[in-house]
Amino acid sequence: MISSVLPTYARAPLTFVKGEGSWLIEADGRRFLDFGSGIAVNALGHAHPALVKRLNDQAQTLWHVSNLYNISQQKELADKLVELTFADTVFFTNSGTESCELAVKMARKYWYDKGATKRVEIIAFEGSFHGRSSAGIAATGADKLVKGFGPLLPGFKQLGWGDLDALKAAIDDKTAAIILEPIQGEGGIKPLPDGCLKDVRELCYKHGILLILDEVQCGVGRTGKLFAHEWAGISPDIIMVAKGIGGGFPLGAVLANENAASGMTAGTHGSTYGGNPLACAVGTEVLNHVGETEFLTDVRRKAELLIQGLEGLIASHPDIFESVRGRGLMLGLKCKVTNTDVLSACYEKEFVAVPAADNVLRLLPPLNITDEDIAVALTRLDQAAQFCTKVLESAET
Repeated sequence: MISSVLPTYARAPLTFVKGEGSWLIEADGRRFLDFGSGIAVNALGHAHPALVKRLNDQAQTLWHVSNLYNISQQKELADKLVELTFADTVFFTNSGTESCELAVKMARKYWYDKGATKRVEIIAFEGSFHGRSSAGIAATGADKLVKGFGPLLPGFKQLGWGDLDALKAAIDDKTAAIILEPIQGEGGIKPLPDGCLKDVRELCYKHGILLILDEVQCGVGRTGKLFAHEWAGISPDIIMVAKGIGGGFPLGAVLANENAASGMTAGTHGSTYGGNPLACAVGTEVLNHVGETEFLTDVRRKAELLIQGLEGLIASHPDIFESVRGRGLMLGLKCKVTNTDVLSACYEKEFVAVPAADNVLRLLPPLNITDEDIAVALTRLDQAAQFCTKVLESAET
């Protein structure tokens, strides 16, 4: 018999009932150190006092009115995002998937309004993840996402990750935009080198096409900059945002410059819940913290501390771990044994991480994690590696 919750997830046998900072409390009372952050969502950890207060204050005044009216909390957050980024305008969504849908529509409408109605093709890259909607899975093209869900939405082309020569050859008079993650998350924490991202930006300028960046996972301070593309010193035309921007409250956004957004006039897009007062109040409070220079500087410092510890861990367990990659507090441990086995060992040691493709274990702690909790994380990862080593040794005998 099917469960009351549609069984689309292979869930771990854990039920968390409370969160405190970087920690999760299981129903049986065990305390897990959370280096998953709800898949890079809880940017300020669990139950951050400032977020709790802002949500409670807003909940006592206004929850929802719809986008038929002006929403002051939405305007406050949009103004802040415009102030802090390349963007001239913002549309609020509820998730990264919805942000992808709008980004695709925006790029195609841009060319339609210019009379270039054949420019509908969007170039994406293998290993990417842009959500599970029709546009998202069509852009990704991976068998595990698209199998059984055809016919796929047309107008997408996938190239090898970082293959600039293939990209140059693929651009033609049908190309509307290029979409990519500055760091692939689900794909295994694969950063695109800064020089390559600059080259992609120059290609877009050369051909007059739009650059869409998916910063759903790598954005909002995760890499030590407010947005990951800032490391390369470039400006996109459109950015997809979600996860960390709400600090755990469902919130997403599409940020765009005025040129890219020019086709999105009244009636071309909408959302019933997107940009509601509750979400935008919390999102503004998140940016009040994450948008500060001192905060981002400290994220970079803590990232160096964590990476140094992980490199020592790899040296101590060469049969378990191969390398560490990523940027800021978006890191991946490349495993030599099956990553899900390492994850199971982490659960045994009361440590939460997230698996990814390419046999990688993602480490996505809260951005405000303490140095003390980083030390605990390294200890528990060491214990998990020792557990895996014992399993391997017993299997050999």
